Amino acid sequence: MKVRVDPDLCIGDGSCAETCPEVFEMRDDGLAHVKKDADFAVCGERLTEAVENCPVGAIIFDE
Repeated sequence: MKVRVDPDLCIGDGSCAETCPEVFEMRDDGLAHVKKDADFAVCGERLTEAVENCPVGAIIFDE
């Protein structure tokens, strides 16, 4: 499983980075990004929470 942030949808809310900082980070462009070499298993349920709480649905699970 992989997760990505659609930069065309992201509004820079930052809730994903607050919920799961091991996977998401805010960058200078004001948008959320998936960290390089992020270990998605580390966050567990918090990763699902970050996806569900994104106000614009910019976080996408890729199988």
